[in-house]
Amino acid sequence: MNAALRLAPLLLALFAAPALANDTMAELKTGGLTFVRTPEVEMTSEALFISPEEIRVDYIFTNTSEKDVSGLVAFPMPDIGGDPHANVAMGDFETDNYLAFTASQDGKTVAVNLQQRAYASDIDVTEDLKASGVPLLPFATATKDALKKLPEHVAADWIARGLIFIDTYDNDGNGMKDYRTPLWSLKSVYWWRTTFPAGKQVKVQHRYKPSVGGTVGISFLEEGAAKGERYEDYVKRYCIEENIVRRAQQSEKDMQAGKSYLFENWISYILTTGANWSGPIKDFTLTIDKGAPENLVSFCGEGIKKTGQTTFEMKAKDFTPANEIDILLLRPSAAQ
Repeated sequence: MNAALRLAPLLLALFAAPALANDTMAELKTGGLTFVRTPEVEMTSEALFISPEEIRVDYIFTNTSEKDVSGLVAFPMPDIGGDPHANVAMGDFETDNYLAFTASQDGKTVAVNLQQRAYASDIDVTEDLKASGVPLLPFATATKDALKKLPEHVAADWIARGLIFIDTYDNDGNGMKDYRTPLWSLKSVYWWRTTFPAGKQVKVQHRYKPSVGGTVGISFLEEGAAKGERYEDYVKRYCIEENIVRRAQQSEKDMQAGKSYLFENWISYILTTGANWSGPIKDFTLTIDKGAPENLVSFCGEGIKKTGQTTFEMKAKDFTPANEIDILLLRPSAAQ
């Protein structure tokens, strides 16, 4: 495990693993939610737990003003789609709540609203999809079926605009076929209206299944050596050190010999939206659970301590999140 005393800069994954985010305040304007700063309400504490199976976030917010503050609390979900080569695990490809997100406030379940918008080449194409009866969730079976029924002139237009592309593969053992495949990205935000009473604390909790990216084998070595742009990216984003490199190099030899090998998983969490509240997070705790004793884990952070057979912890006072959390897991192939 890497205990490098530094934080990684924000870099986008080459194989984009979707990222979850801290709560933030928002305004509902024409075109959807707009995230805003909230000077009256501070994030007094945040306890963040991340594992391959579950993410839990427990907040305590305090209204430091002398008046009640009402507004929208927003929670951005990970972007889905937009990369035909991404290998992303999701809880349920067929439902809008694809990570089984739940929220509660002061112990009571929150009825949340969901805003979803689709983008292709940074252009909002939500209404294009709806007008043609195509669901917004890229990986849903209903979406694939709807794309098959698109008129040829619409499909040609969408290909030219980068909404879809033609992927060719053998899906059923009957030979290679062309399939209209989504290229758009789905952006989802859960939000609800709430009031922070003057001078009072409010407890908010989220639970959900993480979206875990991955690839077969090791991707950050170049001809078995620790070099190249992807390796440099991993050093910066995951703070990988020599012990991880050695195990990765041995894994490549094991794969070639037909033995059990290591494969990569990635989990990312957008932490910087926590800076939208008044001042720093007074008391911050991050717990990372690598899932199994045989797994390897690497991530950047300050003062990381091992607290159990599979868990690692970082604590901070008056913490202003300036970077995101990126976690690299190396797991034995027998665990796939």
